[in-house]
Amino acid sequence: MPFTEFHFHPSISSGIKAMGYVMPTPIQREAIPHALLGKDVLGLAQTGTGKTAAFALPILERLLAGPKGRVRALVLAPTRELAEQIHVAFKGLGRGTHLRSAPVYGGVKMGGQLTALKGKAEIVVACPGRLLDHVGRRTADLSGVEVLVIDEADRMLDMGFLPDIRRILQKLPAERQTMFFSATMPDTIATLARECLRDPVTVSIDHLVPLTTVAHAVYPVGEHRKAALALELVRRIQGGSILVFTRTKMGAQRLSSRLRSSGETCAEMQGDLSQNERTEALEGFRRGTYRVLVATDIAARGLDISDITHVINYDMPDTVDAYTHRIGRTGRVAKTGDAFTLVTGKDEAMIREIERFMGRLIERRKIDGFDYGATIDAHERPRRAQATAPAPAVLPPKSSGWSQRRWRFKR
Repeated sequence: MPFTEFHFHPSISSGIKAMGYVMPTPIQREAIPHALLGKDVLGLAQTGTGKTAAFALPILERLLAGPKGRVRALVLAPTRELAEQIHVAFKGLGRGTHLRSAPVYGGVKMGGQLTALKGKAEIVVACPGRLLDHVGRRTADLSGVEVLVIDEADRMLDMGFLPDIRRILQKLPAERQTMFFSATMPDTIATLARECLRDPVTVSIDHLVPLTTVAHAVYPVGEHRKAALALELVRRIQGGSILVFTRTKMGAQRLSSRLRSSGETCAEMQGDLSQNERTEALEGFRRGTYRVLVATDIAARGLDISDITHVINYDMPDTVDAYTHRIGRTGRVAKTGDAFTLVTGKDEAMIREIERFMGRLIERRKIDGFDYGATIDAHERPRRAQATAPAPAVLPPKSSGWSQRRWRFKR
């Protein structure tokens, strides 16, 4: 069934065509008809399956009629990057509608957000914390919201946003349409869904099945050779865009530095960077200025780049869900991708959990010609040599110029 079967307004159809959409994904095909009827929707689907258009298109269709110049639709997202990308999707799909979307998140000045919240935008895409800042300052009027979307709900709760979401719900009209999208459905999500939704239609698209468009491989390696192996993997990947996940901000900084030193075009994305730096890294990666992006899990949800060909787990994720969300950055919207994971001895238990979830063993691989047995990573030698160098001689206290001159003479 093509998008034309939904009979969107011509101004929206032109945006769909301009964005290159032809056939809806399963989540879009199942959720859009119910959303167009104004029903509450509980959508369960993995990342990379097209959930944004599943709620953005019905919202645009609804808002074409009715008043302009006030906030009528609110989308909550867990990260700045995801909020920005949803905003960009609204702009692209709604380019012919004259409906305005505005992103509201922290890390940037409030000036432009104040303008949008005071009546310049009909759609607000927000992170909960910054939106509540505006609510507290009385610069956000949510009394006219007709549609609420909570996107990546499980990630929201993982990040501790549940109290903020409940505070926002208290500020919204009771009579509204609510759409709730999540990749997983733990008990806390089910509880929140019951609080938010009224007689919802549940749309579940294989949310418990690993993406079949991604090929998985594990590379066993000693801890001291991980960085060297990661560099070798990146070097041997011909073309494409590579997203590398580390566990810590420091790990992202060190690995990205090594990749740049080896000649790779590489950016990093982690929590210590300013919003402008994060935006520049993301946009540079999207444009192809950088072939490699090294990121912490801040990027596991919120990167909608369809051309990521490889995901490398430099550090093993802490949970099976985290693994699923990381590898969901590739193989998106029916494209194929590869997920490589570097595994040390302490990671074997998590790999077995992932294999149980997938229902099969993950292929173990070794790189021909790579020296797994090296006792010291060559890159680390200068640092270790410096650390073991003899300490410089300690000068005696400066009691007088004569004693200092005499000390140097005796040396």
